[in-house]
Amino acid sequence: MDNRIGLHPEKWVSVYGDLLYAYTVVRVKDKPAAEDIVQETFLSAWKSRAGYQGQASEKNWLFAICKNKIIDFYRRQSSGMARLVTREEDAYFNSADHWTSATRPNEWGIDYSQPLDRPEFYSMLHQCQQKLNTLQQSVFVLKYMEELASEEICKVLAIEPSYYWVLMHRAKLHLRKCLEKNWINR
Repeated sequence: MDNRIGLHPEKWVSVYGDLLYAYTVVRVKDKPAAEDIVQETFLSAWKSRAGYQGQASEKNWLFAICKNKIIDFYRRQSSGMARLVTREEDAYFNSADHWTSATRPNEWGIDYSQPLDRPEFYSMLHQCQQKLNTLQQSVFVLKYMEELASEEICKVLAIEPSYYWVLMHRAKLHLRKCLEKNWINR
């Protein structure tokens, strides 16, 4: 233990390992990537421990590092990826960019005044999220789970704002379709 800065590196893995992993695994597509990110978090924290000023708790400091590692993961994933529209994604709209009759959103019949804190909903949302392509998952996670601003996401992923909105729209479409099939209309 280093009393001067209040860190307990010898306890990081046992105290924060599972928490960091649980935080990370819902934000990336696969478990090995989540494990790597947590390891990178501990390594980065170890290397920068001398610079820790104690302005945040040890836990918050480690989670901030982990969040940055997740952002780095998506930055690496997005670099050099083709930005092509697939035929499946085009199927939602007609030539005038209006909903096709088959893909028009339906009412879900959900009482939105009641919270959606049901574990089965979040489990299905996670499963549906795993089916998004890498860039769609990147923008969805960075926006709604990491709560980054749209402009920051564009910088992180090195994409144009117009493309960001296309990706976000398609991610929402795919999530809606998956949730309707596997949760709402089951």
